Amino acid sequence: MLHVTCDLCGKELRPGEDHHYVVKMEVFAAQDPAEITEADLDEDHMEAVSQLLREMEDGLIDEDELDPPRQNFRYDLCADCRTKFARDPLSRESVQKFDFSKN
Repeated sequence: MLHVTCDLCGKELRPGEDHHYVVKMEVFAAQDPAEITEADLDEDHMEAVSQLLREMEDGLIDEDELDPPRQNFRYDLCADCRTKFARDPLSRESVQKFDFSKN
């Protein structure tokens, strides 16, 4: 039998008895569209790619520095936590709740 718990509050979610929700997120580098110019069309891109590959093989460039990898996340939530998540998915409310004393 599959055991599922809420990834936020830890509540055990029983199949058939408790509603549970799945949140899937994907994080990747945004690509801003660039305007193509005549100079771009005249440039030898194959030579630039070959040079980049040679530098990577020689260890001069770390592959992780080129673009951050794509990341996928999956979370199981109970009904209450799903409601909280849908209302504030970036947890902005909890960040603003700090109340510092005036010393």
